This record gives sequence, structure tokens and C-alpha cells, in this order.
Amino acid sequence: MSGMQGADAFASLGQSVRDALSERGFDHPTEPQRRAIPPIADGRDALVVAPTGTGKTETAMLPIFDALVDAEPEGFGALYVTPLRALNRDMRERLDWWADALDLDVDVRHGDTTDYQRQQQAEDPPDVLVTTPETLQAMLTGSKLRVGLESVEHVVVDEVHELAAAKRGAQLTVGLERLREVAGSFQRVGLSATVGDPEEVGKFLTGDRGCAIVEVDVTSQVDFRVLSPEIRSEDEDLASELMTSPTMASHVRTITDIVDANDSTLIFVNTRQTAEALGSRFKEIGANIGVHHGSLSKSARIEVETAFKAGELDALLCTSSMELGIDVGRIDHVVQYASPREVARLLQRVGRAGHRQDQVSKGTIVTGHPDDTMEALAIARRAYAGEVEDANIHHGSLDVVANQIVGLAMDEGELSARRAYEIVRRAHPFRDLDEETFKAVLREVNRNRIVYLDEEADRIAKSGGTWQYYYANLSMIPDEETYEVYDIARGQQIGTLDERFVVNFAEPGATFVQRGEMWRIAEIDEDEERVEVSPIEDPSGEVPSWVGQEIPVPFEVAQEVGRMRATAGPQIEAGASAAAVGRDFTGRYPADQDTVASAIERLEGHVDADAPVPTDGDVVIESQGRSIVVNACFGHKTNETLGRLLAALVGQRTGSSVGIDVDPYRIELEVPQGIRGPDVVDVLESTDPEHVGPLLELSLKRSDTLKFTLSQVAAKFGALKRWRGGDAVSLDRVMAALEDTPMYDEAVREVFHETLDVERASEVLERIQRGEIDVVRHGGRTPLGVSGRSSGKELLTPENADASVVNAVRERIKEDRVKLFCVHCRDWEQETKVRRVPDQPQCPRCESTRIAALSPWADEVVTAVRAAEKDDEQEHLTERAVQNASIVQSHGKKAVIALVARGVGPQNAARIINRHREDEDDFYRDILEREREYARTKAFW
Repeated sequence: MSGMQGADAFASLGQSVRDALSERGFDHPTEPQRRAIPPIADGRDALVVAPTGTGKTETAMLPIFDALVDAEPEGFGALYVTPLRALNRDMRERLDWWADALDLDVDVRHGDTTDYQRQQQAEDPPDVLVTTPETLQAMLTGSKLRVGLESVEHVVVDEVHELAAAKRGAQLTVGLERLREVAGSFQRVGLSATVGDPEEVGKFLTGDRGCAIVEVDVTSQVDFRVLSPEIRSEDEDLASELMTSPTMASHVRTITDIVDANDSTLIFVNTRQTAEALGSRFKEIGANIGVHHGSLSKSARIEVETAFKAGELDALLCTSSMELGIDVGRIDHVVQYASPREVARLLQRVGRAGHRQDQVSKGTIVTGHPDDTMEALAIARRAYAGEVEDANIHHGSLDVVANQIVGLAMDEGELSARRAYEIVRRAHPFRDLDEETFKAVLREVNRNRIVYLDEEADRIAKSGGTWQYYYANLSMIPDEETYEVYDIARGQQIGTLDERFVVNFAEPGATFVQRGEMWRIAEIDEDEERVEVSPIEDPSGEVPSWVGQEIPVPFEVAQEVGRMRATAGPQIEAGASAAAVGRDFTGRYPADQDTVASAIERLEGHVDADAPVPTDGDVVIESQGRSIVVNACFGHKTNETLGRLLAALVGQRTGSSVGIDVDPYRIELEVPQGIRGPDVVDVLESTDPEHVGPLLELSLKRSDTLKFTLSQVAAKFGALKRWRGGDAVSLDRVMAALEDTPMYDEAVREVFHETLDVERASEVLERIQRGEIDVVRHGGRTPLGVSGRSSGKELLTPENADASVVNAVRERIKEDRVKLFCVHCRDWEQETKVRRVPDQPQCPRCESTRIAALSPWADEVVTAVRAAEKDDEQEHLTERAVQNASIVQSHGKKAVIALVARGVGPQNAARIINRHREDEDDFYRDILEREREYARTKAFW
């Protein structure tokens, strides 16, 4: 765009702002500024879609500052709404300079704002207030603040794409309509990262009132490559140093090489567990790399942000916590570790680099296993082509409707139900809300006594419970507990788990990844909100039951991976090597030949096994024993939908439950005896596609996912007090009580929206039944079929009961308490720590060495031994106590140590003690193995 056109953008601003621009050194506007400042200066609503770092904040605020200089509002002139408090802090710092230059006031208000500051803002409102969606909800109800809000002429919503995909955003859209009732019509400006449906996001922002959409073509400003590192000789040494695999060592080495080649690098990972695991490895080798994710404290996050911005850190390892526009200074390069899963996420993350006068943003996607590499290649090509996912707006969230009905009652004291309905429907996510559904929600909140409804008078009013409910539910983010994860082998906490994961996935025997290691659950203590776990001895032989919250891979991306297989498969069948096929692919995908070949090599093994290749148009079903795998390139949500459908209908045939595990390319079923591949084919070929939704809703009734979601929805309706998860009886009661209510309808809608894709799954069944998708069976397992469920394993530290673990077990047992009890005289007992037990325990009263080593809480054993007449249970306890004492008599303190260990009874203690060993460490290794075995099997005792 010419300099004259650029000048025109700034020329539309007043002299004061132009002078400030000159002082600030803004000679040339960025592309978003060139294109968006004129319509915003004209007072039009606008959506600006551009990468972070391209001056979007100034694009929105310079014309608004210009308007405020002239207007001199009595109250708040403009609101700047951000989804994160950290962004509030950032925006305040960025806007302060302009405000000072223009003699305007900027202030921040959020949950941590002091009472004094709040009072000052109410008495003397700043010209611009930076706030969050939740704080706006609170402001709308304050009498003094409502007076200040009357003068609002402009509202900027930052990171609007982030809010559009969440219930927080749906709540904000109604909040803006409530603000309109106070302030009248005001200008709305949205700032968004790249999305596939900017027109829909524009409607979300404005209530479908029309707006100027300025979309910067990010695809011409990014440059990235996909890289699957080769294992070099030095990686073997690094693997030994880090106690990890050579593959993982090659990833660490590759990333540090990229960091060394740049001044400042952001390293994005997909989960907090990966951030912790990778961060620990960088720390081991002394890399100058900080870690930043949402589980860290606010002070820890600010500390690393400041250090990185000051150049004191070479790189920042982060999760989605850094996707949004937190200012950490100039970034030269972005590393995405593992597939970014979505096109929008890749563009947003890589887009954080560069931005010095339209400089290209550079990034590298470092991948591991073949699925990961192919997926990253597909996403990279789609990113260059601008094929971005839609924003996935929550339409018709009924708990938001309930929440905002209460908000309207708080705003006005009382109003007609008709007017409340019309205000809610002005918000785009609720444009299709029918009157009958609204009335059902209204009756529900009336029944829950959080508003008063007079249907005859068509009147809603505050009730005794309105105030308390509203301020406890300013946010639509569910109120979830966190569970401590406690390693019973080391006797220490290793991390936390979200309540949703505990309820939906956790059970004794389940395995998961945390802190780069794999763990098996021994016990879940609901009262203490604690999950007891033990480390898995050989992770290489295990697959995690769950690895944490995964970003779902879209249908279109998985289909492209299928098309890549469909292209490569016939070439390999015709005798071409993976390297030769790789050469063919490099012209279409941003990767070198070796990287592409590494993704295709598994296809060679697949073809060698004479197995059909699963593609975008071919579903391959394979089975072995009780495991059936449906190889299907349909993405997470569609495969989850088909998997649940198959589990429900196959289980219905046998009356037994069917286990499922899903990734974007596979549905793995654990089936009862008698079920075979043809049964699965039959379900796919015979199920009416129109019945998918109703069948899934029926199957969901038995799922903890729906019960848990329903409990959270019910809380937002004011129907439940704080519910603590995990109690199946409580969950079932919740389900039974709420089944025929709007709460149940909303819970089903939310699960379908977040987890499933009924429309796509129905379409897949139609295509199968029309013969457009072939379903092929193959006996035995295939290289592609067995390669799922491994994405979390690359970061696992092999656990071989090394010296540190052995020492931890030894120290823990020494500090454990034990009850010593003489089974000879039955008069003496003593509770003490194991370290204080003598080498040969002896009764101080009768001098017998027949001393039982019992749990401190084993009062029933002592009672049983002392009883004159014993029932069967007491006889059993007495017998075990005598066996216990016999082992202590024979082996002294060594027996006490073995018996104190978890799950080690007299027989196992005898086996452990009687084994011949090289040293004492082996004795503790045997104890540890027995504890792990107990943890694995405890659920069945």
C-alpha cells in the first residue's frame, strides 16, 4: 500500500493524536492500522483480524483516543475488555503513554482491584477503563457505576476469537446488550487472531448489526517448516545424561540449536505436563530457558515474562498462556513442539514472531512420531492456503440465559419477562432462542429462588437469593476443585489434577502422564481431594489411559492426513521407497525429504504386512483378541462420536460394557468375548444416520461426563450448592432429579458441542452406506493400527527404581509409624517410628520376641488376639497376627520394614526377605515392586 494511503489513515485523526504519533516515532502505520483506522475513526463498528504484534491495540485505540479528546466524557468514555487479567496489566502499560500525551485517564479494574480503587473509579470514572468480562458483569449492577457507564461511547473487545468459543463470550454478548440499556448505542471494536469465519465473529461482536471487517492476510507473513529430528551420535550421550530415549534427546538438542541460532525464541507445547517435562530437561543441560504456563503463580509468570523481555532469558517455554497478546518484547522465532493440532493455533503461535514493519514471522514445528509429522505437514499446508477453522461459537447456552436473567433483575430491580427476553435475543448467540425455552429457564430460576417471577403480571424481580447467587456466579468458568497427586512410593506430592479429569477418567489402575513420568492410580480420596499414585516401573511397556487435555484435531486436518496416505500408499505398493515418496511430497509441504520420509516409513511396514491403508475414503478394521481398532481419519470429535455409538450398540448386543479409546485416526474398542470385527462393520453399515444424536443422548445418560457437566450447569442455574465430584451415588441423584429440565438440555448441548460432532458422524455413516467410504477388514494388528495412544510417551522418563527412588522408599519407610504388639503375653503394645525399632524387637514384660508389626490403626487385630472367644473373622485376624510375629521373630527389623510397606502381608514379606540379594538396595527394590503390584490390583481386593 502506498505511503499516501498510509498517511491517509493517520490523517483521519486529530492534531493532538498526530502530534503524539510523531513523538512516539510512528511514521508508518502497520497494515491493520492503514485499513482499520479510517472506518473506526468514522465511528463504525469494526472487527480487526490480524496477528499479535501488528499494532492491533493502537489500531482500535488511536481513533477512540481521538474521539475522547474532543468529547471529554463525564463518566467512562471507553471500555477495553480483555479475557485475561495479565492482558489488563499489559494494556494498562501500553495505553498509559498515549493517555499521558493526550491528557486522558486510563485505569484497570478486575477481581484484584482494591476497594479504595473501586470507590475512586465510581466517584471519578477514568476516560478509559481496562477490564474483564466478569468485572463488567459486576459493574452493571452498581448504582454509582451505572451512572458512570451512561457515557460509554466505545467498547473494545480484545482477543474476541478466544471469547467467541467460550460461554464467557456468550455471557459477554448479553452483558453488552445490558450495557446498551444503560448507555444507549455505542461503537464496538473487536480485535481477533485469524479465524475461518470472520463474518460470524463480527455478528458475535455486534449482535448482527453489521460491521467493517478488516482481515490481514497472515499467510503471506509467515514462514515455517516441519522438522522431524534425526538421531545423531551425540544424542545417545545426551539420552544417558537425561535418562531418556535417544529420540527425546534429539528433540531437546534440535530445540536448543534453534534457540542458540536466535536472540529470542518462544517454544510452544500443547499441555502443561509437556511444559514441565521438557523444561526439566532444559534445566538438566543448563539451557537459559524459562517456563510459563497457567498452573504457575502470578508472580512466577510475571518474573519470567519480565526476564524474557529484558533479554535475560534466551527462550520461553510456554503453553497457550502465551498465545494471547501478553507483551514479552521482540520474538525472533517460534518453535511449536509436536503438531499444533489446529491451523488457527499454528498461525496464532508462529504469528507472535517478527512484526518489525511487516517482517515475516518464522517458526519451526518439531515433531516426533509419524502421525504427528503427517498431521503437522497437513496443518502447515492448510495454514499457507488460509484454510482456517471456524471460531466454534456457543449458541443458545441455557445456563448463560439463566445467569443473565438474574443479571437483568440485579440491574433494574424488576422488569417485564418480555423485555428480558428481547434483550437476551439481541445477542447473536441467542438470536434463535425461542420464547418457550426462555420461559422454561425463567421458571427454573424462579423455582430455585434466585429471582421472583409473577407470570400473570409478566414481571421478574429480585428475590432474597438474587444478590448472593449473582456475585457467586459472575463467571461462567466452572468452579472446579483440584486434587493433589501424591506419590506413595516417595511420600510426596507431585502435582495436581483438575476435578473434571478425576471424575471422568480416574479410577484405581488407570495410568496417566504428569511431570514427564507415567503413574498408576492406587486410590482416590474424595474427602481429602487427593489421588494416590505409584510410578510405573517400565513405561516403555505401558500406554497412558489418559495424558491430559488434548486439543482436538479437526475433521478436515485428519482427512488431509488420510489423503496423504492415499497418495503415498499406492507408490509404496508399486515399489517406491519412503525417501522417493518424500521427494514427491516436498514440493507441496514445507519440510525436507528426510522429515517427510520419516512420516511415511510406517506405511512401508503396513504395506509389507499386506494390510490395506486407511485413508480419507477407506476405513480399516483390525482385531486381535478382545481389541478391535477402527482406523478412521475423521478427527477427534467425529471419532469420539462414532466410538461412543459403536460402544453403545455393540454393548447393547451383549449386555456388557465396551471400553473405548480415541485419537484422530483410530477408535480402539475393548469388547466382550464373542464380539468380532464383522459386528462393528454391521453397526456402521446398518445404523440410521438420523438416529446418531438420540442414540448418543441415551448412551450419555450412563456417562460421568454428562453427570459432571450437568452438576456444573445446575450450579449456574442456582439449583445446586457446591458439588464435590466422584461420588457415583450423588451423580446419579443429580441426573435423576434434573432429567426433565432445561439444565439437562443444556448439559447435553454442552457435551455435544465440546466433545462430539453428530453432524459429521451422521455424514460418515451416510457415505459408508452409499458406498462412498469403503469399510475393509484385516485380521491381526497393523503398524498403523498399533501406533495410536503414544503421543504422551515420548517425554516419559524410564523408571528403573534408580538410586534416588530407592533412597526415597527407604527414608519414607523409616519415618512410617508402626504398632508393635506382643502376641505371647498379649499385654504389651507400643506405637513408634520404624527407625526407632531395634534390630530384634522384644516384649519388655515377658521378654518374648514374638512381636507383630502392625498398622497404627490395627486396633481390631489387637482386640481379636486378646479375645477369649473368637468368631471366624477374629480367628482370621489372630492367625495373620501370629504369622506376622513369626516373621519378625525370625528376621527382626528387616521383617518390620517389609511388613510396614503398603500391600505387603506376611506371605509376601517372607518372600521378599528370603530372596538372595547383592545389596540392601535390592531389598527396597523388591518392596517397591510389591507396592506397585498392590497399587495395580488394589481395586480388586
